[in-house]
Amino acid sequence: MPWRRAGCATLVLLLASGPPLAAQSPIGFGAQGAAAQRTAEQGAIARPDTARARALARALADRPHVAGTPAQARTRDLVIEAMRAAGLSTEVGEYEVWLPHTVDYGVWRISPDPKALELREGRLPEDPTTMAHDEYPTVNGYSGTGDVTGEIVYVNYGLIEDYAQLDSIGVSVRGKIAIARYGRSFRGIKAREAERRGALALLMYSDPQDDGYVRGDVYPEGPFRNDRGVQRGSVMNGAGDPSTPGYPSKPGARRIPLDSMPVPRIPVLPLSYGNAVELLRDVRGASIPSNWQGGLAFRYHVGPGPVVARVRVQSDSATAALKTIWNTYGIIRGTEFPDELVIIGAHRDAWSPGAVDNVSGTVSVIEAARAVAEQVRTGWRPRRTMVFATWDAEEWGLVGSTEYVEDDSLRLMRGAVAYLNQDASASGPNFGGGGTPSLRSVLRDVTRAVPDPNGEGSVYEVWRRRARVADGEEPAMGDPGGGSDFAGFYNHLGIPHSDWGFGGGNGIYHSNYDSYTFQERFGDVGYRYHATAARIGAAMMMRLANADVLPYDYVEFARAMRRYLPPVDRALAAKGWRGSSAPLASAIDRMEHAAQGFAAARDSALAGTLPRARQVATNAALRDVERAMTRPEGLRGRPWYRNLIYVADVDNGYSNMVFPSVNEAIRYGTEALFAEELADLVARFDAATAALERATRAVSGAR
Repeated sequence: MPWRRAGCATLVLLLASGPPLAAQSPIGFGAQGAAAQRTAEQGAIARPDTARARALARALADRPHVAGTPAQARTRDLVIEAMRAAGLSTEVGEYEVWLPHTVDYGVWRISPDPKALELREGRLPEDPTTMAHDEYPTVNGYSGTGDVTGEIVYVNYGLIEDYAQLDSIGVSVRGKIAIARYGRSFRGIKAREAERRGALALLMYSDPQDDGYVRGDVYPEGPFRNDRGVQRGSVMNGAGDPSTPGYPSKPGARRIPLDSMPVPRIPVLPLSYGNAVELLRDVRGASIPSNWQGGLAFRYHVGPGPVVARVRVQSDSATAALKTIWNTYGIIRGTEFPDELVIIGAHRDAWSPGAVDNVSGTVSVIEAARAVAEQVRTGWRPRRTMVFATWDAEEWGLVGSTEYVEDDSLRLMRGAVAYLNQDASASGPNFGGGGTPSLRSVLRDVTRAVPDPNGEGSVYEVWRRRARVADGEEPAMGDPGGGSDFAGFYNHLGIPHSDWGFGGGNGIYHSNYDSYTFQERFGDVGYRYHATAARIGAAMMMRLANADVLPYDYVEFARAMRRYLPPVDRALAAKGWRGSSAPLASAIDRMEHAAQGFAAARDSALAGTLPRARQVATNAALRDVERAMTRPEGLRGRPWYRNLIYVADVDNGYSNMVFPSVNEAIRYGTEALFAEELADLVARFDAATAALERATRAVSGAR
């Protein structure tokens, strides 16, 4: 998430000094409804409770709850019970997905000095959760299977550029076992690149330089990763059930063969840095580049060998590959526009007890739901339907949310207003936010009304101070490239999205030590940030549910797009190609002009009474704006990813790529393909502009 795994961010030169918050009408509300909306939001903001958050977090983080296990079915029942107790209607969405679990695994140093590595993280007397329940195996989801032996080659972070460096010194991983540091790219891409280069297996470890003792005291004395800590995680490159690409995983669904799925064929396992020592310490061979040295207490070498290792991974893919997963939904039905949906969600599964990732997000969504439901009992009513969701199997590749999106895409395309995401939303005091630029002004406005737990002003004020933002600028926000449950909504369907959370430095990501005890000691002591994330969620949901005119800001959107143009021109110059981003710049100018015209027409119309029919027509046109910037056939080579504004970098995964159709054409294609893709993107911006112009005519009452 933007506060935890940041991608590209932007500074927005908007919202200079203006009247006090209480004097401002929320964007999209008529004068008559603005004061009542502010009052209702303040009522909901006051309701999230730290004691309730702590109790629910303790119950959900009681034990590891991996997708496809009975422990995860237990979290389904806890969440449904909490939603019903809050007064919401509830539903459960069930899918049967290809989710093989590892049943046998191991790593051995064969020579020198044969040794079986102890891969489990182990129990800690200082952490009762680890004493009460067995940990989930230290494995990578969707690893290939096999039993292989080979020399060790150290490949730094396992990036494409790292393999280019190895090529330059004549070192190959073909027929060898690669070992890479975690970080700087998604682990699935590391596995893909190792397999492409002929490695027999890939081992990935968390180097202490990145999140261990080099960063600070280690768990349980401090928040960073100890020498037994392991980062589990999926190595599937894609979103959703890999056996049903683009359609829902219902019983009886057609399944594609394994050799067509975007999963590794080689064994892949994660290691602690304590175990990495046993394999790296005696590696010799070529001298490493200076920036390949990590934090272990010896000089790293590339190899190959003389260390020889054996890696074994076996799964239940032949006997029990299909497993049931469950999404949960708490629903408050809209009174006027029940087919229009405002959705907030958090994934419910974890590789561990998951107190941070993602019990914190789940608790924040449930507390937001409770706050809104209590506000409904005072007489407030949402005009649009509100959905409070928890997703299963996110950790395996956004599986639960993707199956939902693929299952209900027609309804979402017609009526979804926004998707709000909560992923690892409370593990420290530092606020961050992100999402599509069209919703950033709403998030900033809501954070102005929510007090920061430190007592030094609003969340927005503390955010600005900590970010040291200059007057006239706004804090940086993350772009929606990928990596969490918003992907199905935004990257696939073009539904505007926003997310936020509170973070802090730690090294327990995907470790069994991501526990209730960690959260109590080092994460969110007192559960104040859980409650604050819920306050923001409640207000965001209410704002989007009741706006007369959907409060998207396409002036900000267009201005954000303009800042992405210089890198396009630099990439073209580096290639020596003709052409420039000028046609796209002109299209963005047209969009900004239309957005300014719409904003003026909207504010003028809302100063009086806006008839319902004009509201309906205006909002229908507004929902088309970002849908227009998707392409039904998707990106070349990645058809599921339809959004042409943001996507995760195909060769990194933790980096965002802006204008991916154009930038991938520059990186991988030809000059002619670039020109074709640029023209296509210009046409889609113009289609978005046309939707804005329709909205302007509708809100003005013009034909």
